[in-house]
Amino acid sequence: QVQLVESGGGLVQAGGSLRVSCAASAFTLEHYDMGWFRQASGKEREGVSCISLVDDSTYNADSVKGRFTISRDNANKSVFLQMNNLKPEDTAVYYCAAVKAMGWRFCDPTVVASWGQGTQVTVSS
Repeated sequence: QVQLVESGGGLVQAGGSLRVSCAASAFTLEHYDMGWFRQASGKEREGVSCISLVDDSTYNADSVKGRFTISRDNANKSVFLQMNNLKPEDTAVYYCAAVKAMGWRFCDPTVVASWGQGTQVTVSS
């Protein structure tokens, strides 16, 4: 069973930064693309950033380009999302996910193999 545990969420002022982390267990990251998704209150879950298992190519949603960076550390079974210049509209529950092979290019919830439990990120104006 794939298990993913997020950490690092919290409350930050607009313009600030946060780094959320995801620790994986019971599987090795080399077998999956990985991604971060988010779900704001009353909205559908959406892909934020995804990273390829092959060459670390990344996909970033237009709304976060230039502000968010996804990275992975396969040896330590970890995935990170560095979020800079945060905006109130970034407020959401952020989910780490194991993504089906090649799914990083789409970074859509339909390509997710396994979800973490989520961590709240709140950006105040």
